[in-house]
Amino acid sequence: MSLPCIHLIAGARPNFMKIAPLVRALRADGRLSWKLVHTGQHYDRNMNEVFFEELGIPAPDVRLACGGGTHAEQTGKIMVAYEALCAGEKPAACLVVGDVNSTLACAIVAKKAGIPVAHVEAGLRSGDLQMPEEINRLVTDAITDWFFVTEPSAVEHLTREGKDPARIFHVGHVMADNVLYQAEKLKQIDTSGLDSDTFKRQMAALAHPGPARYGVVTLHRPSNVDNAESLSRIASILRSVSQALPLAFPVHPRTRGHLEQFGIDLGPRVTLMTPQAYMSFLHLWKDAEVILTDSGGLQEESTALGIPCVTLRDNTERPITVAQGSNTLAGTDPQVVTPLVLALIRDGGKRGQRPALWDGNAANRIAGILADRVLAAQSS
Repeated sequence: MSLPCIHLIAGARPNFMKIAPLVRALRADGRLSWKLVHTGQHYDRNMNEVFFEELGIPAPDVRLACGGGTHAEQTGKIMVAYEALCAGEKPAACLVVGDVNSTLACAIVAKKAGIPVAHVEAGLRSGDLQMPEEINRLVTDAITDWFFVTEPSAVEHLTREGKDPARIFHVGHVMADNVLYQAEKLKQIDTSGLDSDTFKRQMAALAHPGPARYGVVTLHRPSNVDNAESLSRIASILRSVSQALPLAFPVHPRTRGHLEQFGIDLGPRVTLMTPQAYMSFLHLWKDAEVILTDSGGLQEESTALGIPCVTLRDNTERPITVAQGSNTLAGTDPQVVTPLVLALIRDGGKRGQRPALWDGNAANRIAGILADRVLAAQSS
């Protein structure tokens, strides 16, 4: 008798990083089979066999190729393609992660087809309805059957929204699972061939005989990079901070385009890099003195490894990274952010602590609960 099959939905690079621990955990549990469905929401030339090998997962079983277009166009294309897939092979459950358009689109299709929806990273809220991700979170959680949450605030949000407590599971964070797993792998490999190693060697030479000293920057949110005024404010912060600490900046293609379009120069001590493969980027930021970012995932990963992080946003849906972790929510005002970052550099930075259940075993908990629920649903 064949095992019940579930769909694991991923649409962008961060999704695969969250799916990777689940694949390993489902293999170990052995009670469910799965298909990895890549919606194609983000087409990335670096998302080749090496990318999946780095994460320790097989290439996707299904590629829906639904990238490009506006939010509505993209969501609609994914819904049409995923509906056709479900019509041909109705899975026992649809597991979605995070808050991207693929998460929303596939959850809606599955729910209408009578397929149970499991949401990993459920219940996170920024309170900012100007963020497309916040809308995706709210709508997905409105139709989710099983909620897998990363922190207590998510349990509180879901309970306040009237969700059944018996369907809410505080399991920890698969993003922490992945970064802890990959950090251990990184210790075992020759890093000299990684793209980021050249920069690190240059920083080590400058700091000789002491350790390399540098910071890392990532920026991609439209509110920060899509207009000249916002991007200029952040550029001012980076130029000032880089006088005290050289900065490495793997630049998102849209961000690079706007830097060029707006004629913004970050100065000689900010090294612009191409987007990095997973292990190359981990090799870079794990030894940074500070990270400046607007990425939700990097807030979590830096907390898992205890690297000081400054979030260039006015809100965060991941408050535990601030309350317990190494993250500081700073906004984007240069008069506030610049002295804050300089003080962190001078004082050694905020290290925080790893939150409860961010112990590398969240995926194992999810796999066990999911298998129990799927098998129970099929036997009822």
